Amino acid sequence: MVPTRRYLLQAAGAVSLTALAGCSATSVLNREDPTEEYTLHVDAIETSPTAYALYEPDDDALFGAPARTALQAIVPEGRHTTYGYKPLPSDAYVEHDGSYFQTKHVVTGRERVERSLVGVTPVPEEDVPEDALLIDTLERPSARVLKILHSYTLTDGRTSTAELLRGDEYVLRRPVEEDSRLGTGELDGHVVTMTEDGTWAYRVHVTTERIVETAYTAVAVNVASSRRQFRDVVFGSRIDATLTADELSKDVRDHLDQTIDRGSLSETAPLPDSFVTLLKALHLGAVDTAANGKLLWYDDALYRYGLYVNETS
Repeated sequence: MVPTRRYLLQAAGAVSLTALAGCSATSVLNREDPTEEYTLHVDAIETSPTAYALYEPDDDALFGAPARTALQAIVPEGRHTTYGYKPLPSDAYVEHDGSYFQTKHVVTGRERVERSLVGVTPVPEEDVPEDALLIDTLERPSARVLKILHSYTLTDGRTSTAELLRGDEYVLRRPVEEDSRLGTGELDGHVVTMTEDGTWAYRVHVTTERIVETAYTAVAVNVASSRRQFRDVVFGSRIDATLTADELSKDVRDHLDQTIDRGSLSETAPLPDSFVTLLKALHLGAVDTAANGKLLWYDDALYRYGLYVNETS
């Protein structure tokens, strides 16, 4: 075995855990690459895999209400079309009258619809009027949009939320956004500030246009007609690793149990054989810098796990 940064843990072909336990890390000990630290995180999830996999919309009006409307329309059979946004997460599992479904979205065309577009212009601190509105005094639908535009402006468009914008404007699409103070035009021309002392102030501009929006149609696919069948679906699609204590050697089992007890465990390259074997068992062999959000079923308990690789000085 000759581990490298990208393929340190990648097994060639199908190898049993027993065979993995016998692999030698001698070649790793002789490496002259920069030292790297591997941190494994494992957190217990206090629920069953089936319950954890089921999607339940939030109670909020911004995201939860459109999701509930869509689910009511598509489960058990039906279609629900929205323009410019998807009200549901794709591939989410939901239950209805003892049957289980998975949400799907398909593009069913485009349509020109009337939308309100929100933009902002920075205002120098000395020009901020006394009646400027503090961002935190606004209701969430309006405040969220303006914070997104603030972040976009502050980072010259390099923010992770830039994909939510059309050019440098935010398009109000969700029902609660359309009904907000931004959607009604009440805030058009007003100055809002991000802080009480008037720094990071913006003048709000709201315009109305007819723009072409993509039509997203949501449907629900029946995947199981019983809890037992659904459990197999979940294990086949969501559980990344299934292990039992009996199939692990003592040193590998100790490594995993210690990580569970502590929440995380770090090892510095060259890695102990038992840690290498554990990471292989968790299918983390191709991790270059990070992998998270993985699910482990270990001795009848559910865990979320991830691996982070960092160079140390």
